[in-house]
Order: sequence, then C-alpha cells, then structure tokens
Amino acid sequence: MKFDLEGLTVHFPYAAIYPEQHAYMGELKRALDARGHALLEMPTGTGKTAALISLITSYSLASPSRPLRLIYCTRTVHEMEKTLAELRLLFAHLPAAASRSLLALGLSSRKNLCVHPQASAAAARDSVDTACRRLTASWVRDKAASDPDSTPLCDFFESFDRAAAAGDLASYMPPGVYTLADLRALGRDRGICPYFLARQMVKYANVVVYSYQYLIDPKVASIVSREMQKECVVVFDEAHNIDNVCIEALSVSIRKQTLEGAERNLRRISQEIDRFKATDANRLRAEYNRLVDGLAQRGNLPISDAWLANPALPEDILKEAVPGNIRRAEHFLAVLRRLVRFLDGRLETENVENEMPVAFVASIHSQAGIDQKMLRFCYDRLHSLMLTLEITDTDEFMHIQTICDFATLIGTYTRGFSIIIEPYDERMPDIRDPVIQLSCHDASLAIQPVFERFQTVVITSGTLSPIDLYPRLLNFNPVISRSFTMSLTRDCICPMVLTRGSDQLPVSTKFDMRSDPGVVRNYGRLLLEMASAVPDGIVCFFVSYSYMDGIVNSWNEMGILQDIMQHKLVFIETPDVVETTLALDNYRKACDCGRGAIFFSVARGKVAEGIDFDRHYGRLVIMFGVPFQYTLSRILLARLEYLRETFQIKEGDFLTFDALRQAAQCVGRVIRSKADYGMMIFADKRYSRHDKRSKLPGWILSHLHDAHLNLSTDMALHIAREFLRRMAQPYDKTGSGGNKTLLTEEDLQNMAQDAMEM
Repeated sequence: MKFDLEGLTVHFPYAAIYPEQHAYMGELKRALDARGHALLEMPTGTGKTAALISLITSYSLASPSRPLRLIYCTRTVHEMEKTLAELRLLFAHLPAAASRSLLALGLSSRKNLCVHPQASAAAARDSVDTACRRLTASWVRDKAASDPDSTPLCDFFESFDRAAAAGDLASYMPPGVYTLADLRALGRDRGICPYFLARQMVKYANVVVYSYQYLIDPKVASIVSREMQKECVVVFDEAHNIDNVCIEALSVSIRKQTLEGAERNLRRISQEIDRFKATDANRLRAEYNRLVDGLAQRGNLPISDAWLANPALPEDILKEAVPGNIRRAEHFLAVLRRLVRFLDGRLETENVENEMPVAFVASIHSQAGIDQKMLRFCYDRLHSLMLTLEITDTDEFMHIQTICDFATLIGTYTRGFSIIIEPYDERMPDIRDPVIQLSCHDASLAIQPVFERFQTVVITSGTLSPIDLYPRLLNFNPVISRSFTMSLTRDCICPMVLTRGSDQLPVSTKFDMRSDPGVVRNYGRLLLEMASAVPDGIVCFFVSYSYMDGIVNSWNEMGILQDIMQHKLVFIETPDVVETTLALDNYRKACDCGRGAIFFSVARGKVAEGIDFDRHYGRLVIMFGVPFQYTLSRILLARLEYLRETFQIKEGDFLTFDALRQAAQCVGRVIRSKADYGMMIFADKRYSRHDKRSKLPGWILSHLHDAHLNLSTDMALHIAREFLRRMAQPYDKTGSGGNKTLLTEEDLQNMAQDAMEM
C-alpha cells in the first residue's frame, strides 16, 4: 500500500497497517525532520521493523539529491536475517525505478560469510580469521608472486582484489537485497570473496544490516564503519540492553592464563625479531622511522591486513609520535614483559582491591617504570610490530592483545572505570581464581561517538520502560521520546501477578525465602496445575542457572517433576549453545505433534534475548521471581556508585529498572503478533508492589487488571481456564468503528481528511 504521512509518500509492503505503526512512523518522521535522536518503545509483535524500514526508505526516496542511508543494528544473526527478509518484501513493493537503484546487504564475520573450503571449516571465529589471513595477507601474496608453487592463496580473494583494482565490484553486486546466504551463494557462483565484497560494498549500500559491535566497539567500528557519512540514520533494534553492550565493549578481564599466554606470545615475538634481524633488518629500521613520524603516516593498510583497531582512539593519538622508549621492537618487548610481571604480582593478592585508573597507572609507573603515554600507545605499537613481523596467526596472540587492550584503556581514560582485583569468585571462595577486571561503568563512553557522528540515532525496543532512564544512562538528549500501546480487538494478553500458593504461603525468590521448601513446593504445584490446564507450549524463566538447577533437583526429589512429565515433556536451556539449540528443536517438535512441552530457561540467557515462542510454541510464560543482578558483585557495586555520583541515579532505582526490563523481555517472548494470544504469570509477591510493577512496559500494564494482582495458584488456574475458553471463540480480526486495529489505504485517507477539517 501507499499513503501520505504529513506530506511524505510512504511505501508500505502490506495491504493494511496497524494504528500504532502509523503513529510510530509519524514520530520517526518528526525525528528525521529535526535531525535529532529518538527513543521509541513499541510493543512486541506490532511490526516495528516493517514500520522503520518503510518510513526511512520512503524518506530517502523523497529527497534523491541528499539520500539518507540506513544502518540497522541487530543483536543476533537470526534478527539480521529477519530484517533483510522484510527489506526484500519492501523492495518488491517499491516503484520499479526506485527498487532498481537501491542496494541493501547484511554484513557479518568471516565465520558466517567465508566460502573457502579449508578456511570456513574451522570451528571458532578467531580460527577462521587466522586461516583467512594466512591466505590473504599482503606479505603472503608477495611471497606467492615469487614462489607460487609452495604458497597457497585464496582464489576467491584474488578475484576480489582484481575486481577492486579494476573498479568493477559493482558489477558483481547489482542493486537488490542480499542476505548472508545470498552473499555466500554469490561468492561461490562468481568465484569472489563474499566477506571482502560485502565489506567494500557497505560504503555504497543504501541499507546496511549488521551487529551492534560494528558501531559501538571501537576496535571493530574504526575498521568496518569508518566510511559511513553523517547523513545516516542509525537504528539500534531490541536496544533495551544497549547500556550493557556499551560497557562490555570497553571492559577487559585478565586471569593467570592470560598472563601465561602473554609470556608465550612475547617469547615467540622475540624469536621473530631475531629472525628478521638476521634476514631483513631493514624492515625493522623502516618501522622505527615510520613510528618517529607518528601513526598517521602509516597510511591505509591493504583491506586483508586490517586488524582490530585501537580500543580507545582519541584523534590526538594519531598526531603524536610514538614515545621514543617503545619505538625499537626490543625496547617495546621489554616494556611489555615488565607490564606482564607487574600484573602477575598484582594477581597474588589475598584481598579484594578496587582502584581508579589514575592510581593504578601511578603504581605501574613507580613499580615498572612505564608511564601513561607508553601505556596509551601499547595497542597500536603491538599492531605495528605484528604487521612488520608478518604474523598471520592472530588468534594465537589473543593474550598479548588483551594485555595491550587493557594498557591502552587505562592509559586513555581517567574517569568512568575502575580496576577490581579479586582473588576468588565470592560464590566459590574455596577455589582460588584471581582476576584483574578493568570495568567500564559509563555506557555513554562507547556510544557518544555514534550520537555525535550521525544525524539521527533511533533506539527502539518492546521493553524500554521506564523510558526516561535511558537518556541519563547514555548521556544524550532525544528530540522524540515516546512509548506506544497495542491496539487490540480482543484482550489476547493476560498478565497475572501470583503472590501465594494454594496453601496461602507467599512465594518469592528473595534470598531469605528462595530455599524454603514451601516456596519450592508452591512453585512446583503452580507449574503442575498449569501443565494440566494449558495446551501446547509453556515457557518458564528462572532468575539464574544455579537457582534453576537447585529448584529442578528439589522438584525431582519431591516427585513433582515426574507428575509434570505425565502432562508434558520438559526441555532445559544450558550454557552450552549446541545443547540449547537441540533442546529448542525438540521442544518445537513436541509442540508441533500436539503433545505440548515445557521449556526451562534463564533470564538474561540466550533464549530470553532472541528466541520467539509465538503461536502454539508459547501459550503461557511463567517468570519465577524477580531477575535482579547478583547484588554482591564488586563490579555491579562500583557501577552503582558511579551512577549515583555522576548521573544521580539511585541504586534501588537502577536495580529495579534492570530487573524489570529483563522480566518484561522474558514474558514478551510469548506474544509475537496480534493474532497470537498468551498468558504471563509473574510469580513473586514483590510484583504486587506498585514501585516494582509500575516499571513494566505500558502495553503489559494496560492489560494487568486489579483483579489479577494478588492471586493464589487456584485463582490463577481459574483465570487461565476462562481466558483460554474466551480465546477459542471466533473474533473480528480488523476491529470495527472507532476501535479499528487494521487500517487500509481508504481508512488512512479518511483520517487525513478528518485531520484537515479539524
């Protein structure tokens, strides 16, 4: 369909549109007009992706002289594929002239795109990267030119290089939509490397879909996203956890194994230096002279040599000369050895230590003789040395890279970080496992460059409540900030708060109650009753893996688990990705064959973040407890203190906000479209408190009736049966009168007419 939105012709790939999609597009257009940032919460299953890409593509087509480019960031490859499928549908509905001129593609790691038979066979991502470098590094190719028989090369990359040199890459990728599978197929058919082709074509694409890390993590962003201009709209989809992604991008952990690996790396580098001194001393001398001129004189590296960039690259580093005492390779290695020895000494502590970067850098200077400037240049100096020594096995050198990453971050930032040294994990105090953690507390450090660089950044998700906390956490000012509700013709969402079991004993996962046999038994009885009454799939979320293990063991001893399995099969998420994928496949099979099944999962786990339980795969989701973070974690306590002092966010407010967004994310898995229906049970007495409950998204709260706020197991069972009986009745899918939930072109024209008359 095609309709007018405040003077803009919008192309939409479906015959009808939801009212909230129309309202969402209106707010998005205002943000684009104002060239500002937007924060939009839209209920799950209401076509957020279709609304976003339709509006932004239509907006770009409306001004061909200054077209906007869309950078769409997703968290998982699965979400990337879904977005590209929506784009393909949209492009099919665009005018022929427009669709012939637009290019959209997904970009992922070599692991997901490599088509070389040997390189792509490696299991780990780093191993694929290394196998690729062994075949494509500039020095490997130079060697192959003089000795082609003994040096294998990648034919796919050679084709890419020839096409790039001839300026002929566009002929390999005509306009259209390219998913990861399309890119691999194109690579095999045309004999060209899909990874490097996509990397190069990203500069010319109208729509690019890739991972958050490609924009937020400075090490990756400055390689992949360097060419992106200001006239880009950046969308972070499912961005409720964006502050955690930013913090992880700038945090580093160093263990005993890291330091041992770093020492092995240094010995290997030392051997390589000795070899070069004997065979090609000029290379080391040329590198020394280049470092005197500063890093900016390094010039652009061949695309196959580009390595992870500096984790924190202020512009001024590029203009400075590398400090004299680390220019020579041997001197730099001596500095790294002293740094590794210093860190090894700090790991010997018996007590927990917490230091700010300034104090830590001062102690490095006094004990190891390494000043702040030398630390700041560690990462780039290592990068330069590894290129000079022609090292392709970068995955073997991960340990020394981690040390240099750590050094550069503490040498660059003085605020927003702390260094926490723990001799053992508090949860297992008998096992000594010392760790130095450089913990970032300020999410705005990683995302600030994105806000400054692009004219519009849209942060959107189904669970952004309370929405006013995000501008403070990320330190930005959105021009549009809005939360939308869901328009429904029937009440197909049934949230309930269960505060007590059938025996009227309160239920909660509070620390002092969670092990109580009465609570464990009541949780088991709740699941048993629901398994007997609810058809198809039931998904249960627990607050942690350890709690899930404990409660499932207890149910097994009480005989409850055996009773549950009389009704439905039980599948469990584990930390192992392969096991969990297998469990999910079998869960779906059990639901498809009509037997129904129960899936045990964990809040903050892989399943809670990215797997949909739509239709018969999820008719009920039970959230056992409130998923608070581990509040005795030293890193969390340091972050809470920083948030309180810097952004005036109280500890309790942040912890509750964080727990409730995770709970909302878990229960939101069950509704993925308006034709769907499902129940949500929040099984913890704390949800009945207004200060907790009010932080749930508006689209859940609007269906949470007062009568469903303080239920026991038998009352919840009665409500569930009534709800399922109601959902079995035929209903009007489009709505009628003033409560229409599907708008056609004619409805939109009438709305526009009414607005003009008013």
